[in-house]
Amino acid sequence: MRILALVCLCLTGLAGQQATAARAGDPGQTPAAKPTAEAQTNQQKARAVLDQMIQALGGQAYLSVEDYFAEGRSGSFHNETLVGEGLIYRYWKWPDIDRIELTKQRDIVELYIGDDAYEITYRGIKALDPEKNDKLRASLLRRHYSLEVVLRKWLNEPGILLLDEGPTLSENRMAEKITIINAKNESVTILVAPDTHLPLEKRFSSRDPRYRDRDEEATIYGNWRVEQGINTPHVILTKRNGETISQQILLRVTYNNHPSAGLFDPSAAKINPVK
Repeated sequence: MRILALVCLCLTGLAGQQATAARAGDPGQTPAAKPTAEAQTNQQKARAVLDQMIQALGGQAYLSVEDYFAEGRSGSFHNETLVGEGLIYRYWKWPDIDRIELTKQRDIVELYIGDDAYEITYRGIKALDPEKNDKLRASLLRRHYSLEVVLRKWLNEPGILLLDEGPTLSENRMAEKITIINAKNESVTILVAPDTHLPLEKRFSSRDPRYRDRDEEATIYGNWRVEQGINTPHVILTKRNGETISQQILLRVTYNNHPSAGLFDPSAAKINPVK
């Protein structure tokens, strides 16, 4: 009920601001009500928690990252049981370009450019369709709700709502619960450690296009280390509806490497172009 009340307060204030803007220059209209003091105070508190978190992540160094390279091990789970694991190498460029190389030979490549996805193998490159691939659809959703996108893009957009929902628990650790809602009514909840100010967990929900059920996905961060001035999680656990589906353990992360554009060019992309 508390979250519903806060959302109503904030939306009332936002609607008032939009109505005022629409009637600008019309002296015959009564000015719309401003956001309530409670809603303003709550948003300010949420913003302060997020600002502290961004500083803990590295401040301007974090916000200015252009790209990174990470390598480590990735495991997939079913019914909380590990069913597959292997090496993973990831090249990422802000805001939405990814190249993920799998296996020791790095001979299976997943390439993401915006909402377009491709698979590269020894047979060549082929475009992938998220409408026919549930795993791909989930991967694209994760990219859309990624921590980088939320903190670097959403927070700078007009119409953003910030809600401080108070203390809660994340994996048996105390956390401050902050929800961010953008103008498209998409929301992400971040659980922030009160001592380190680092994110412990990120949650978002989406509706399954076939069954119309609502799925909640959580990303849990651990083993933080500072790399080139940027606080970086080296253990990343992903859960869907409370069940573990994957884990990544990163062994090396480097930032602002400025990789060759050929790594991300579908017309030229191939296996191991850097070798």
